[in-house]
Amino acid sequence: MVAENSSVTAFILAGLTHQPGLQAPLFFLFLGSYVVTAVGNLGLLTLIGLSAHLHTPMYFFLYNLSFIDFCYSTAITPKMLMGFVSEKNAISYAGCMAQLFFFLFFVVSESFILSAMAYDRYVAICNPLAYAATMSPRVCLLLASGVYVMGFAGAMAHTVCMARLTFCANNLVDHYMCDILPLLELSCTSTHVNVLVVYVVVGIDIGVPTLTIFISYALILSSILRIRSTQGRSKAFSTCSSHIMAVSLFFGSGAFMYLKPSSLLPLSQGKVSSLFYTIVVPMLNPLIYSLRNKDVKVALKKTLSKKKNNNPFS
Repeated sequence: MVAENSSVTAFILAGLTHQPGLQAPLFFLFLGSYVVTAVGNLGLLTLIGLSAHLHTPMYFFLYNLSFIDFCYSTAITPKMLMGFVSEKNAISYAGCMAQLFFFLFFVVSESFILSAMAYDRYVAICNPLAYAATMSPRVCLLLASGVYVMGFAGAMAHTVCMARLTFCANNLVDHYMCDILPLLELSCTSTHVNVLVVYVVVGIDIGVPTLTIFISYALILSSILRIRSTQGRSKAFSTCSSHIMAVSLFFGSGAFMYLKPSSLLPLSQGKVSSLFYTIVVPMLNPLIYSLRNKDVKVALKKTLSKKKNNNPFS
């Protein structure tokens, strides 16, 4: 899978820091965050799957969000952890392209699943009487399919464009993962097409979901302001607060990384920005949706009490 005329068969990932004293603390920090991410997201997947009263459109999309978060964190973090304990953090050319593809597939899918969740909240608050018909199982499946189609299309566009580049002597990737911008820095052939694809595809993958979310929440806000009772407004706001927090974290860090000129955002600072949407966001999403959600808390209590009652030793 090495590009024609390319002399590079493997890349070296520089990692987060070159300071030996920070390697062990960072390893345990990110190992802990990955454990929280895995337990949180797999726990939500299990809980939603087992709890019948959570089989609604809102939790269908949350199920997909948890699946995506777990997968794209897994595509990045284990290799990152290896970099803290190995002297030479190498990754093959094929492995690098595979990591790039899966990372992009899941990160693009996340942007669109968040927009689908915003649309779901818009229908629930602005048109509650038609909610069951509008967000039917068929519509939910079509929206979810669209999410993964867009993820696949975005990942393929970037990966195919990256595979056409030639990499010569320099194979040191100034990052902890195979990401678009650090790899473009290493190419010894023209990257004009790749840069254009970055702005076009990333613009679509961030712009379209962002526009959908803004329009949805503008209509939601307009609808909430027409509610006369304070309790009604508070309840409507509470159904959206978790999603707003997740959207702000994800799109804020992603836009900061990809849509700023490289002269204003050096790659070293880009690593810190990348940590938010590759490590922090997948870890916080299950916490945000579980700690701030009464339905999830109730489902968890019921599941735990059911297991306790079924335990012959209790």
